[in-house]
Amino acid sequence: MIDWQQIDTVLLDMDGTLLDLHFDNHFWLEYVPQRYAETRSLEYAEAKDQLMARYKSIEGTLEWYCVDHWSRELGLDIALLKAEVEHLIQVHPHVVDFLDQLMCAGKRRVLVTNAHQKALALKMERTRLAGFFDHIVTAHDLGLPKEDPAFWDKLQALEPFDRERTLFVDDSPSVLASARGYGIRWLLAILKPDSKGPLREAGEIPAIHDFSEVMAGLRSVC
Repeated sequence: MIDWQQIDTVLLDMDGTLLDLHFDNHFWLEYVPQRYAETRSLEYAEAKDQLMARYKSIEGTLEWYCVDHWSRELGLDIALLKAEVEHLIQVHPHVVDFLDQLMCAGKRRVLVTNAHQKALALKMERTRLAGFFDHIVTAHDLGLPKEDPAFWDKLQALEPFDRERTLFVDDSPSVLASARGYGIRWLLAILKPDSKGPLREAGEIPAIHDFSEVMAGLRSVC
């Protein structure tokens, strides 16, 4: 699936790829509606319907991922609420071994996430993964989400990489399509971003359930 001899740089998404997406799904689909209902004296179902419509209206934009945006819009301290359920933040199986093997094989490891800086800080503090990366880039630093084709030129200026010798791993079909459009040669999709959610269907992009499926080839060049 992957010729590790042909790869110098590995760009890695965070939520759903390295970390269990269950935290984010629970937070936005259950916990925020619950707290929003409490502050607005609404029934839970009504609060959730309102929020789903608001989420959908800006899905895929930078604001959609922005902690400060939703704090202003909903009148809730989103960063504080995330901290209240931070025990749900979990690293996917085999991630640490995979990152170790990448270092051993001399591959540059770059975390590339749409997460807001406040969410990123909470998750790095909880998981202790920050030290495994050569560089961490959030879309909020660049002013564009990964879904936007122009994001990749901005990333390239900040973190130069050879498109032909770069692997990008993400769980979002729209983000992977954006990376493919930019010309990144090696792509991997994640089939089980949420440990408690359904298995996703494999599309045109090569996909894995977890990183154990690519470890054997990586160890051969370590």
